[in-house]
Amino acid sequence: MGDRPELARFLRSRRGRISPESAGIIGGGRRRVAGLRREEVAQLAGISVEYYQRLEQGRAAHPSPEVLDAIAAALRLDDVELEHLRTLALAVREHRRRAARTGPPAEVARPELVRMLDLVHTPAMIINDRFDVLVANGVAARLFTLEAILSAQRPNLARRLFLAPGSRDFYVEWDEVAAVTAGQLRVASGLYPTDAELAELIRELRHGSETFRTLWSARDVSVRTNGVKSFRHPALGTVTFSYEHFIPAGDSRQRLVVLVPVAGSATEAAVQLLATWAHTARPRTTALVT
Repeated sequence: MGDRPELARFLRSRRGRISPESAGIIGGGRRRVAGLRREEVAQLAGISVEYYQRLEQGRAAHPSPEVLDAIAAALRLDDVELEHLRTLALAVREHRRRAARTGPPAEVARPELVRMLDLVHTPAMIINDRFDVLVANGVAARLFTLEAILSAQRPNLARRLFLAPGSRDFYVEWDEVAAVTAGQLRVASGLYPTDAELAELIRELRHGSETFRTLWSARDVSVRTNGVKSFRHPALGTVTFSYEHFIPAGDSRQRLVVLVPVAGSATEAAVQLLATWAHTARPRTTALVT
């Protein structure tokens, strides 16, 4: 991950999804595969066909920012895809320096953040970019029924999403959540190519989930920091939340996730019930990493 072959594969995957018609190319003869030809991408980007071909074959290094921007425009990359392209190119140019400065994510949340979770009366947790749950308040533990997996050394939401029985029933928008999760893991793999635990998680998901294999092969990338999610809780029925992700200062690989019910909704009443259950079970905030 994060080397020349990955840069090449990402370029090929983006080229394959652009139709000639949408790029303003008329005719061009019969095509054996979908998408643009290499020479068409090179022409749209204003670079030589030979150089673009070398990029897609993993033989070219040091693409300039200007070249990357031109290719991104030709392939119609969005902001997340462009940043991922730059990350992969940076990994090619600075592999040794990046390997030295990118370690695994911090596995312990700061005490101040843990205390803050106790003061939040709505589901809240701290995860890392591998989707390991580092700590969760009592309301989140009850919502996600984390008590059932507290014996696990390191509960992981991505592993649960793709591999655990019942996850398709729990997540109302399972297909969307699965696509976004795979896309966020793809971003993390580009940023941290030397993270052995991340690589092992991806291997496990590819081995155990056909859906994940399909999503991973598509090489789509995603960054989702807010939105709406619905869950089917075994005791409460369907509940819907707006969610926000916050990055704590000093650790870009951790995320504070807070789920907020719509005011006056049935979900708000359900959260009050979850909070009551959590209040009777101490400790309220549960660290899930040993």
